[in-house]
Amino acid sequence: MQEIAKSVSSHFIGTSGELNIYGKILKVAVIFVLMKIAIKVSYSFIDKFFNRRYSTRFKIEERKSNTLAIILKSIIKYLLYFVGVVAILKEFGLPIESIIATAGIGGLAIGFGAQSLVKDIITGFFILFEDQYSVGDYIKTGGFDGLVEEIGIRITKIRAFSGELHIVPNGNIQTVTNLSRGSMRALVNVEIAYEEDVDKALIILSELSKQISMDNDKIVEGPNVLGVTNLGETGLQLGVVAKTKPMEQWSVEREMRKRIKLEFDKAGIEIPYPRRVIVEKDKVNKSSLNS
Repeated sequence: MQEIAKSVSSHFIGTSGELNIYGKILKVAVIFVLMKIAIKVSYSFIDKFFNRRYSTRFKIEERKSNTLAIILKSIIKYLLYFVGVVAILKEFGLPIESIIATAGIGGLAIGFGAQSLVKDIITGFFILFEDQYSVGDYIKTGGFDGLVEEIGIRITKIRAFSGELHIVPNGNIQTVTNLSRGSMRALVNVEIAYEEDVDKALIILSELSKQISMDNDKIVEGPNVLGVTNLGETGLQLGVVAKTKPMEQWSVEREMRKRIKLEFDKAGIEIPYPRRVIVEKDKVNKSSLNS
Protein backbone atom coordinates (compact mmCIF):
# COMPACT_ATOMS: atom_id res chain seq x y z
CA MET A 1 0.00 0.00 0.00
CA GLN A 2 2.83 2.39 0.84
CA GLU A 3 4.48 1.74 -2.52
CA ILE A 4 1.18 2.40 -4.33
CA ALA A 5 0.68 5.62 -2.36
CA LYS A 6 4.22 6.73 -3.20
CA SER A 7 3.73 5.98 -6.90
CA VAL A 8 0.45 7.89 -6.97
CA SER A 9 1.87 10.84 -5.06
CA SER A 10 4.88 10.97 -7.39
CA HIS A 11 2.53 11.76 -10.26
CA PHE A 12 1.22 14.83 -8.48
CA ILE A 13 4.10 15.96 -6.21
CA GLY A 14 7.44 17.09 -7.55
CA THR A 15 10.92 16.41 -6.17
CA SER A 16 10.82 19.66 -4.19
CA GLY A 17 7.72 18.50 -2.29
CA GLU A 18 5.38 20.92 -4.07
CA LEU A 19 2.58 20.06 -6.45
CA ASN A 20 3.62 19.57 -10.06
CA ILE A 21 1.44 20.59 -13.02
CA TYR A 22 -0.73 17.48 -12.69
CA GLY A 23 -1.19 18.08 -8.98
CA LYS A 24 -2.16 21.70 -9.61
CA ILE A 25 -4.68 20.68 -12.25
CA LEU A 26 -6.16 18.15 -9.83
CA LYS A 27 -6.37 20.81 -7.12
CA VAL A 28 -8.08 23.23 -9.52
CA ALA A 29 -10.63 20.51 -10.34
CA VAL A 30 -11.23 19.93 -6.62
CA ILE A 31 -11.74 23.68 -6.11
CA PHE A 32 -14.35 23.76 -8.90
CA VAL A 33 -16.16 20.78 -7.39
CA LEU A 34 -16.14 22.39 -3.94
CA MET A 35 -17.47 25.63 -5.46
CA LYS A 36 -20.36 23.78 -7.08
CA ILE A 37 -21.15 21.92 -3.86
CA ALA A 38 -20.99 25.15 -1.83
CA ILE A 39 -23.34 26.88 -4.28
CA LYS A 40 -25.86 24.03 -4.15
CA VAL A 41 -25.73 23.88 -0.34
CA SER A 42 -26.19 27.66 -0.13
CA TYR A 43 -29.14 27.55 -2.54
CA SER A 44 -30.74 24.78 -0.50
CA PHE A 45 -30.27 26.71 2.73
CA ILE A 46 -31.80 29.87 1.22
CA ASP A 47 -34.81 27.94 -0.13
CA LYS A 48 -35.42 26.29 3.26
CA PHE A 49 -35.09 29.63 5.05
CA PHE A 50 -37.71 31.37 2.90
CA ASN A 51 -40.00 28.32 2.82
CA ARG A 52 -40.37 28.66 6.59
CA ARG A 53 -41.76 32.20 6.31
CA TYR A 54 -45.32 31.00 6.94
CA SER A 55 -44.40 29.17 10.14
CA THR A 56 -42.53 32.07 11.74
CA ARG A 57 -43.79 35.19 13.49
CA PHE A 58 -42.24 37.47 10.92
CA LYS A 59 -43.95 36.43 7.73
CA ILE A 60 -42.70 37.67 4.34
CA GLU A 61 -44.90 38.17 1.31
CA GLU A 62 -44.38 35.35 -1.18
CA ARG A 63 -43.35 37.54 -4.11
CA LYS A 64 -40.91 39.54 -2.00
CA SER A 65 -39.37 36.39 -0.56
CA ASN A 66 -38.92 34.95 -4.06
CA THR A 67 -37.20 38.14 -5.16
CA LEU A 68 -34.89 38.21 -2.14
CA ALA A 69 -34.05 34.54 -2.60
CA ILE A 70 -32.99 35.12 -6.22
CA ILE A 71 -30.85 38.14 -5.25
CA LEU A 72 -29.14 36.27 -2.40
CA LYS A 73 -28.41 33.30 -4.66
CA SER A 74 -26.87 35.61 -7.25
CA ILE A 75 -24.66 37.36 -4.68
CA ILE A 76 -23.47 34.08 -3.15
CA LYS A 77 -22.74 32.60 -6.58
CA TYR A 78 -20.54 35.52 -7.64
CA LEU A 79 -18.84 35.65 -4.23
CA LEU A 80 -17.94 31.94 -4.34
CA TYR A 81 -16.72 32.29 -7.92
CA PHE A 82 -14.46 35.15 -6.84
CA VAL A 83 -13.02 33.15 -3.91
CA GLY A 84 -12.46 30.15 -6.17
CA VAL A 85 -10.69 32.18 -8.85
CA VAL A 86 -8.43 33.81 -6.22
CA ALA A 87 -7.51 30.37 -4.83
CA ILE A 88 -6.70 29.08 -8.32
CA LEU A 89 -4.52 32.09 -9.13
CA LYS A 90 -2.65 31.64 -5.86
CA GLU A 91 -2.07 27.99 -6.68
CA PHE A 92 -0.26 28.94 -9.88
CA GLY A 93 1.87 31.44 -7.99
CA LEU A 94 0.38 34.61 -9.42
CA PRO A 95 0.72 37.73 -7.22
CA ILE A 96 -2.87 38.31 -6.12
CA GLU A 97 -2.17 41.57 -4.32
CA SER A 98 -0.55 43.17 -7.34
CA ILE A 99 -3.33 41.92 -9.61
CA ILE A 100 -5.98 43.43 -7.33
CA ALA A 101 -4.04 46.71 -7.16
CA THR A 102 -3.66 46.76 -10.93
CA ALA A 103 -7.34 45.96 -11.31
CA GLY A 104 -8.14 48.93 -9.08
CA ILE A 105 -6.08 51.27 -11.24
CA GLY A 106 -7.44 49.70 -14.40
CA GLY A 107 -10.94 50.02 -12.99
CA LEU A 108 -10.52 53.77 -12.89
CA ALA A 109 -9.38 53.73 -16.49
CA ILE A 110 -12.29 51.66 -17.78
CA GLY A 111 -14.80 53.19 -15.38
CA PHE A 112 -15.86 55.74 -17.95
CA GLY A 113 -16.65 52.95 -20.37
CA ALA A 114 -18.61 50.97 -17.77
CA GLN A 115 -20.99 53.75 -16.76
CA SER A 116 -23.99 51.82 -18.10
CA LEU A 117 -23.00 48.78 -16.03
CA VAL A 118 -22.71 50.89 -12.87
CA LYS A 119 -26.04 52.54 -13.70
CA ASP A 120 -27.71 49.13 -14.08
CA ILE A 121 -26.39 47.94 -10.71
CA ILE A 122 -27.34 51.12 -8.82
CA THR A 123 -30.82 51.15 -10.39
CA GLY A 124 -31.23 47.48 -9.48
CA PHE A 125 -30.53 48.22 -5.84
CA PHE A 126 -33.07 51.05 -5.83
CA ILE A 127 -35.69 48.79 -7.47
CA LEU A 128 -35.22 46.28 -4.66
CA PHE A 129 -34.94 48.85 -1.87
CA GLU A 130 -38.06 50.77 -2.95
CA ASP A 131 -39.98 47.55 -3.74
CA GLN A 132 -41.09 48.87 -7.13
CA TYR A 133 -42.00 45.35 -8.26
CA SER A 134 -41.37 41.75 -7.27
CA VAL A 135 -41.03 38.37 -8.95
CA GLY A 136 -44.47 37.35 -10.22
CA ASP A 137 -45.77 40.90 -10.68
CA TYR A 138 -47.30 41.95 -13.99
CA ILE A 139 -45.62 45.16 -15.12
CA LYS A 140 -45.29 47.46 -18.13
CA THR A 141 -42.04 49.28 -18.82
CA GLY A 142 -40.25 50.64 -21.86
CA GLY A 143 -42.63 49.12 -24.39
CA PHE A 144 -42.52 45.68 -22.73
CA ASP A 145 -45.16 44.06 -20.57
CA GLY A 146 -45.42 40.70 -18.85
CA LEU A 147 -44.71 38.80 -15.66
CA VAL A 148 -41.47 39.49 -13.81
CA GLU A 149 -39.62 36.19 -13.92
CA GLU A 150 -36.34 37.27 -12.33
CA ILE A 151 -34.80 40.38 -10.81
CA GLY A 152 -31.03 40.55 -10.84
CA ILE A 153 -28.56 43.18 -9.73
CA ARG A 154 -28.02 44.18 -13.37
CA ILE A 155 -31.04 42.96 -15.36
CA THR A 156 -34.75 42.19 -15.04
CA LYS A 157 -36.34 39.30 -16.95
CA ILE A 158 -39.93 39.84 -18.10
CA ARG A 159 -41.93 36.96 -19.57
CA ALA A 160 -44.60 38.15 -22.02
CA PHE A 161 -47.92 36.32 -22.32
CA SER A 162 -46.86 35.23 -25.81
CA GLY A 163 -43.94 33.35 -24.23
CA GLU A 164 -41.20 35.80 -25.22
CA LEU A 165 -38.57 36.53 -22.58
CA HIS A 166 -37.52 40.19 -22.43
CA ILE A 167 -34.17 40.81 -20.73
CA VAL A 168 -34.11 44.49 -19.75
CA PRO A 169 -31.07 46.23 -18.18
CA ASN A 170 -32.14 47.87 -14.93
CA GLY A 171 -30.66 51.17 -16.08
CA ASN A 172 -33.21 51.31 -18.92
CA ILE A 173 -36.14 50.95 -16.52
CA GLN A 174 -37.31 54.49 -15.84
CA THR A 175 -41.11 54.32 -15.66
CA VAL A 176 -42.83 51.18 -14.36
CA THR A 177 -46.56 50.46 -14.33
CA ASN A 178 -47.27 47.71 -11.82
CA LEU A 179 -50.58 45.99 -12.53
CA SER A 180 -50.35 43.58 -9.60
CA ARG A 181 -50.69 46.01 -6.72
CA GLY A 182 -54.19 46.74 -5.46
CA SER A 183 -57.54 46.06 -7.11
CA MET A 184 -57.86 45.94 -10.89
CA ARG A 185 -60.72 47.23 -13.03
CA ALA A 186 -62.90 44.92 -15.11
CA LEU A 187 -64.90 46.93 -17.63
CA VAL A 188 -67.47 45.48 -20.04
CA ASN A 189 -69.36 47.52 -22.64
CA VAL A 190 -72.29 45.86 -24.37
CA GLU A 191 -74.53 47.25 -27.12
CA ILE A 192 -78.25 46.85 -27.58
CA ALA A 193 -80.31 47.87 -30.58
CA TYR A 194 -81.97 51.29 -30.58
CA GLU A 195 -85.36 49.57 -30.84
CA GLU A 196 -84.88 47.73 -27.49
CA ASP A 197 -86.23 48.86 -24.10
CA VAL A 198 -83.27 50.54 -22.34
CA ASP A 199 -84.81 50.42 -18.87
CA LYS A 200 -85.53 46.71 -19.21
CA ALA A 201 -81.92 46.05 -20.26
CA LEU A 202 -80.57 48.06 -17.30
CA ILE A 203 -82.75 46.11 -14.85
CA ILE A 204 -81.47 42.82 -16.28
CA LEU A 205 -77.85 44.01 -15.97
CA SER A 206 -78.42 45.14 -12.39
CA GLU A 207 -79.90 41.78 -11.33
CA LEU A 208 -77.21 39.86 -13.17
CA SER A 209 -74.48 41.94 -11.50
CA LYS A 210 -75.74 40.91 -8.07
CA GLN A 211 -75.62 37.23 -9.07
CA ILE A 212 -72.12 37.52 -10.51
CA SER A 213 -70.91 39.26 -7.34
CA MET A 214 -72.15 36.37 -5.19
CA ASP A 215 -70.86 33.64 -7.52
CA ASN A 216 -67.35 34.96 -8.26
CA ASP A 217 -64.89 35.31 -5.37
CA LYS A 218 -62.39 37.07 -7.64
CA ILE A 219 -64.51 40.22 -7.53
CA VAL A 220 -63.62 42.71 -4.78
CA GLU A 221 -66.27 45.35 -5.52
CA GLY A 222 -69.29 45.48 -7.82
CA PRO A 223 -70.16 44.85 -10.58
CA ASN A 224 -71.93 48.19 -10.95
CA VAL A 225 -74.05 49.20 -13.91
CA LEU A 226 -72.87 52.54 -15.33
CA GLY A 227 -75.88 53.05 -17.60
CA VAL A 228 -75.74 54.33 -21.18
CA THR A 229 -72.08 55.12 -21.93
CA ASN A 230 -72.24 55.80 -25.66
CA LEU A 231 -74.57 56.21 -28.62
CA GLY A 232 -73.01 54.10 -31.35
CA GLU A 233 -73.70 53.67 -35.04
CA THR A 234 -75.64 50.45 -34.55
CA GLY A 235 -77.00 50.75 -31.02
CA LEU A 236 -76.79 51.99 -27.44
CA GLN A 237 -73.73 51.08 -25.39
CA LEU A 238 -74.26 50.03 -21.77
CA GLY A 239 -71.34 49.78 -19.32
CA VAL A 240 -70.70 47.47 -16.37
CA VAL A 241 -67.62 47.88 -14.15
CA ALA A 242 -66.15 45.86 -11.27
CA LYS A 243 -62.99 45.74 -9.16
CA THR A 244 -61.14 42.44 -9.00
CA LYS A 245 -58.14 40.84 -7.40
CA PRO A 246 -54.82 41.44 -9.21
CA MET A 247 -54.46 39.58 -12.52
CA GLU A 248 -58.09 38.40 -12.41
CA GLN A 249 -59.70 41.27 -14.35
CA TRP A 250 -59.59 39.48 -17.71
CA SER A 251 -61.26 36.29 -16.49
CA VAL A 252 -63.97 38.36 -14.78
CA GLU A 253 -64.59 40.34 -17.98
CA ARG A 254 -64.93 37.13 -19.99
CA GLU A 255 -67.45 35.70 -17.53
CA MET A 256 -69.45 38.94 -17.48
CA ARG A 257 -69.68 39.08 -21.29
CA LYS A 258 -70.80 35.45 -21.50
CA ARG A 259 -73.50 35.78 -18.86
CA ILE A 260 -74.78 39.10 -20.24
CA LYS A 261 -75.17 37.51 -23.67
CA LEU A 262 -77.09 34.55 -22.23
CA GLU A 263 -79.42 36.79 -20.18
CA PHE A 264 -80.11 39.09 -23.12
CA ASP A 265 -80.93 36.06 -25.28
CA LYS A 266 -83.40 34.81 -22.66
CA ALA A 267 -85.07 38.23 -22.47
CA GLY A 268 -85.14 38.61 -26.26
CA ILE A 269 -82.94 41.71 -26.22
CA GLU A 270 -81.03 42.02 -29.47
CA ILE A 271 -77.33 42.81 -29.52
CA PRO A 272 -76.97 44.74 -32.81
CA TYR A 273 -74.60 44.02 -35.63
CA PRO A 274 -73.62 46.12 -38.65
CA ARG A 275 -76.27 46.19 -41.34
CA ARG A 276 -76.07 47.27 -44.95
CA VAL A 277 -79.05 48.46 -46.99
CA ILE A 278 -78.71 47.96 -50.76
CA VAL A 279 -80.85 50.09 -53.06
CA GLU A 280 -81.07 49.07 -56.75
CA LYS A 281 -80.46 51.95 -59.15
CA ASP A 282 -83.16 50.86 -61.64
CA LYS A 283 -85.84 50.80 -58.96
CA VAL A 284 -84.83 54.27 -57.81
CA ASN A 285 -85.13 55.61 -61.35
CA LYS A 286 -88.54 53.96 -61.88
CA SER A 287 -89.92 55.30 -58.59
CA SER A 288 -88.79 58.81 -59.50
CA LEU A 289 -90.44 58.57 -62.95
CA ASN A 290 -93.72 57.29 -61.49
CA SER A 291 -93.83 60.14 -59.07
